[in-house]
Amino acid sequence: MTKSTKAAKAVARTAPVLTTRALNRATLERQLLLRRSPLSAMAAVEHLVGLQAQEVKPPYYALAARLDGFTPEDLAGPLADRAAVRIVTLRSTIHLHTADDSLTLRPLVQPARDREVNLFRKGLAGVDLDRLAGLARDLVEDGPRTMKQLREALSAQWPDADPQSLAVAARCKLPLVQVTPRGLWGRSAQVALTTVEHWLGRPAGQAASPDDTVLRYLAAFGPASVKDMQTWSGLTRMRAAFERLRPRLLTFQDENGVELFDLPDAPRPDPDTPAPPRFLPEFDNLLLSHADRARVIPPANRGRTWQANTFYCPLLVDGFLAGVWRILGDALVIEPFTELSRQQRAEVAEEGERMLRVLHSEKAYDVRFGSVIP
Repeated sequence: MTKSTKAAKAVARTAPVLTTRALNRATLERQLLLRRSPLSAMAAVEHLVGLQAQEVKPPYYALAARLDGFTPEDLAGPLADRAAVRIVTLRSTIHLHTADDSLTLRPLVQPARDREVNLFRKGLAGVDLDRLAGLARDLVEDGPRTMKQLREALSAQWPDADPQSLAVAARCKLPLVQVTPRGLWGRSAQVALTTVEHWLGRPAGQAASPDDTVLRYLAAFGPASVKDMQTWSGLTRMRAAFERLRPRLLTFQDENGVELFDLPDAPRPDPDTPAPPRFLPEFDNLLLSHADRARVIPPANRGRTWQANTFYCPLLVDGFLAGVWRILGDALVIEPFTELSRQQRAEVAEEGERMLRVLHSEKAYDVRFGSVIP
């Protein structure tokens, strides 16, 4: 252990402690969930360093919960105009990013995508990955291709390889975006892919620097540990970036003694600041971007937003995961994990009605409370 590492650990042991509730309020404030923000949709997407977009609707629900005056067109418009794209980046999952971020964040996480290819090496025996990437690029830039079309074309070149492994390798080696109308609110379309450079008509930029990305992460998710940032990004060995930045950052510790870093001027609200109910989409990054998720998910509620292969949308009450929700037929059905007080039920119902007005004004929906989930 170096002298600098020993000194850093000694400082960490004496750093101020942030309680779970303090971390909750700080994170909610930066996630635009403590109060709705006047930011534009694209400014919010940039601030949040992207939105989880495994499915079409979650980014819209994510922004409806966070922005004042948001409408679906505020996001669908930039997607249609190619000011935003859906692309595999953080944690090897599809995220909705601004066009500029897509061109710099994907190169940053490319080493993780290269490692991912190794998981499929058994099905890629005898495959020249550079040749595969070149052929796949030619295919999708000639015209957007579905994964099925990509599998079939690549299998014709490597008939002995596993077709799915070939398609996954292409997705890992190339920055593929889902072209519109996929991703537009109220539209349906199968997934069709081309490269981000071809879709945007400009080359990828230099990879975002690890240091700058750490600062952006802390602005949207801090205070946070090195492991938290690695969980969010899917990158490894980020300690060096934090150490370079240490002179510019504040340090704290959580209730378990884990060292946390933060921006000096970032908001850290009073832990007793009220947190209104919020309806979030499945896979919202708020719940996925820390190694220790206790700042949002009480220990008793871990793993309660999914069952088998079904994932439910989380409901926040007082800033913490407190139930799930879904739209069934003509009703918004809310299923809390514990009994809510009369005031909490009224506030949750009011927030649910607001969400329905913003995103589902085409028809009338009831708001119903289901049974408490045991």
